[in-house]
Amino acid sequence: MKRTLYLKFLLAYVLFGIFGFIVVATFVYSMTFDRLRRDKAENMYEVATQIANTYAADLYNSETSLETVYEELSTLSMYMDGYPIWIINPSGRLVIDSSRPLGPGEEVVVNGFDPTVTGSSYYTTGDFWKSFNHEVLSVFAPITANYKVQAYVVIHASIPALQDQANTFLNISYLMLIVLFLLSLIILIFFTELVYVPLRKITTATEQYAAGNMGYEFSVESEDEMGYLAASLSYMAGEIARQEDDQKKFVANVSHDFRSPLTSIRGYLVAMQDGTIPPEMHEKYLGIVINETDRLTKLTNELLTLQNLNAKGGMLLDKSDFDINQVIRKVAESCEGSCRDKHISIELVLTDNKMLVNADVDKIQQVLYNLVDNAIKFSHHDSSIKIETTEKHSKVFVSVKDSGIGIPKEDQKLIFDRFYKSDSSRGKDKKGTGLGLSIVKEIIKAHEENINVISTQGVGTEFIFSLPKAAAMDAEDE
Repeated sequence: MKRTLYLKFLLAYVLFGIFGFIVVATFVYSMTFDRLRRDKAENMYEVATQIANTYAADLYNSETSLETVYEELSTLSMYMDGYPIWIINPSGRLVIDSSRPLGPGEEVVVNGFDPTVTGSSYYTTGDFWKSFNHEVLSVFAPITANYKVQAYVVIHASIPALQDQANTFLNISYLMLIVLFLLSLIILIFFTELVYVPLRKITTATEQYAAGNMGYEFSVESEDEMGYLAASLSYMAGEIARQEDDQKKFVANVSHDFRSPLTSIRGYLVAMQDGTIPPEMHEKYLGIVINETDRLTKLTNELLTLQNLNAKGGMLLDKSDFDINQVIRKVAESCEGSCRDKHISIELVLTDNKMLVNADVDKIQQVLYNLVDNAIKFSHHDSSIKIETTEKHSKVFVSVKDSGIGIPKEDQKLIFDRFYKSDSSRGKDKKGTGLGLSIVKEIIKAHEENINVISTQGVGTEFIFSLPKAAAMDAEDE
């Protein structure tokens, strides 16, 4: 398209000009000449009719002389650009010729004269039975006296003169066509600047993106559809580049998180096999190997969970009305063992004894477990975790708040990314996979709800997510 579109448009522009001149030369001249001939014949016929009804009628009614009529017709011919005015009788003998006086006894006869040659019209073209050496337009008007056609008034106009007039109009048409052609050149220029040049930039950009150069930058300074297309294409390339970067990071993180425990497992097993680790120490290091395999199992399960969450068609939710307070209590009970090891207490501040929400109970339980597990990992010994529910505008807000190490401000917008771990958490979270908060985000997003984080480094972190209140609760309130 980049190589031919503009040439096609130029070819169409040139063909427009060529066909325009052909049409003007073929049809405009013909139509103009026909129109001039009809108008001239009509005007001449009106004059011929007036002469037939006045001067010529007086002549044949013996009310005026031949010389007087000749003088009148000669004068009238001068006002008609010298058109010859004849009076000719039905036999073809010329009675009066306004262009010259006929001498005494001079007889001029138009051989073959036939006034019926016009048919239903009142004019004819030709050499008027060889009376002229060029083509003329001739009109006939009958002269009647005593209820009989005595003669005819015939006025002749030069066809070459009419052709010259038609050519004048043709030249004007050519001039107008040239003007239109030049004006259309402005359209071509606008097309080049507003359509072709931006389109060429977009085409070049698509070729670069297709070749894998997602960093290629271009701009189209336009606020119309072309500019919108360019902006959309640039945004798409940026998103693809970002996804490629995310994919590379994902693969790198997965490789790292799998390689580390596998290296440890192999190292300990080889050391036990070759005797580097004595038999009495085998139980200790087998426990380490089991912990590493548990870590790999957890990582694999969470990867599968994320894969299912992002499967084509979106996450499938089994929504129902359930008591979120009861789910929170169960999660808190399941975490008692982990809390006991660090002397952490869980404080529950729940609105009402029962708070029904409409959601997928299993997935919301997973969200709560991941948030509480994170809070335990990053809380100090002898601290507390607060889980709170509040109700507002047909929504239930669940808060999980710890008083741990907190999250640096620059890391807070990245914590929901896969495998992301802030520098301050790397030493604390030895068994973490960096996928827990990603799973939480995907689940809440699938419910078309929101989750936010509020954190101060060295003070603690609070996660707040929303759920729709069950319709049954609204009915009870009423």
